[in-house]
This record gives sequence, structure tokens and C-alpha cells, in this order.
Amino acid sequence: MLEIEYEFREEDLIHFNELQLERNEEIQSHIKKNRWIVPGIMALIGAFYYFYYGDKPTAGYILAISLLWAWLSPRVMMLDFRRQILKNYTPKEKINMFGTYTLSIDPANPQYLFEKSPSGKHKMAWADLVRVERGRRHIYIYVDLHTALVIPLETMKKGDLKQFANQVETMLERFG
Repeated sequence: MLEIEYEFREEDLIHFNELQLERNEEIQSHIKKNRWIVPGIMALIGAFYYFYYGDKPTAGYILAISLLWAWLSPRVMMLDFRRQILKNYTPKEKINMFGTYTLSIDPANPQYLFEKSPSGKHKMAWADLVRVERGRRHIYIYVDLHTALVIPLETMKKGDLKQFANQVETMLERFG
């Protein structure tokens, strides 16, 4: 039986959602617009103050604020996004979500990926799983297009994650 055990934490959930956010073109477009259009308009107002009134200090303040907006607004939006992620879950859901997970592939019953988590035991048919993705610090086994089992490398407790991921890919090809 091929098995891994790992700890799933809040930061892993936030990381996965940020990854999904980075891949969402509509949201990225909104962030870019907010980052450049508002400061651009402020810079035009600053230029107006400088050229029409000759007011260098006010123009300088407006330009400084516009540069700060362009630099800080994506960071503030990400902090708000992180806060909203955790706010979407009740305390009971968090208890059932975070903790120790065990994933296993049983040669005697190869049609399923078995999961033991804080919420209980589950089995997932290989045909229901989408793909395996490898990141620098995480492995993602996608259950659907927007949901995945997130396996952080740094919290691995037992098993060989590389071998397990290779076996999952093989099982997806065979049964998927």
C-alpha cells in the first residue's frame, strides 16, 4: 500500500486560493486597472496643479500619493482577499478541514484514492479526479477544476511524496 501523511494548515488553503486568483484573468485585469488607472488620473490632476497653478508642493503630494497607490493597492487587495478566504468558513468547517491527512492507494482496491482527514474517511474514484500539478512547495491533486487536495512538502510526516504523485498520475491515466 502506497501511503502519505501530511498536515494541512490555514496557510496552505490561503496559498491555493491565491494561486487560483493569480490564474483568474478577470480578477487580474481588475487589479491592473485599479493599480494603473486611479494613479494615472491622480498624476493628471497633479500635472494640472503644477502647470495651471504652478503649485509644486501640491503636485508633488498628489504624485507621491499616486505612486503609493500603484505600489500598495495590490498588496492591500491581497491582504483583504486572505481575510475573506478564512471568513468564508465556519469554525466547525475549519476544524474538519485543517489537520492531519492520510492519502493511500491500495493495490487490493486500485479504483480509488483513499483519504483519511479530520472530517472522516473518504474514497475518491480515479475517474472523478482531474489531474496532478506540481508546485515548488506543494503538490495539488485536483478533484475538479477549482478544488484540489493541497499537499505541502514542508509538513510531510510519512511517505515518499514524489513516488506517490507519480503513482497518482499513473492511476489517473489508467482509470481516468
